[in-house]
Amino acid sequence: MPMPRWWARMNKYTFNPAELKRGKRPVIIHVGRSSGREYQTPLDAHRVDGGYLFVPVYGVQSDWVRNVLAAGSARLRVDGAVVTLTKPRLIDEGAAFALLPEGTLRPPTWLKLEQYLLTDLAGDHAG
Repeated sequence: MPMPRWWARMNKYTFNPAELKRGKRPVIIHVGRSSGREYQTPLDAHRVDGGYLFVPVYGVQSDWVRNVLAAGSARLRVDGAVVTLTKPRLIDEGAAFALLPEGTLRPPTWLKLEQYLLTDLAGDHAG
């Protein structure tokens, strides 16, 4: 069971603004499905061959996940640069963990996450 939705809402108004201000975490920049508004969500981004893997600790029904899937792309601010992400898709736990380097911390098993978001890097950022 992913983290509870009420915790996500609380983080949206407390933790996320503080993290955005600090500027140390990766930030996914995505467009709202209904509003068309641009949103920024700080999170963990794991660099994998040809793209990035995201662990949706609040589940794949989180707005940011649904926005990225609906748009088919997003941008990621990471390590002082902004890269374009394409081809977002959900993959299962086995496929996700196979992409991560050995020693990468896994989400706690009590979260019971079954799906992860994988994206490709657009254009000449791939590799």
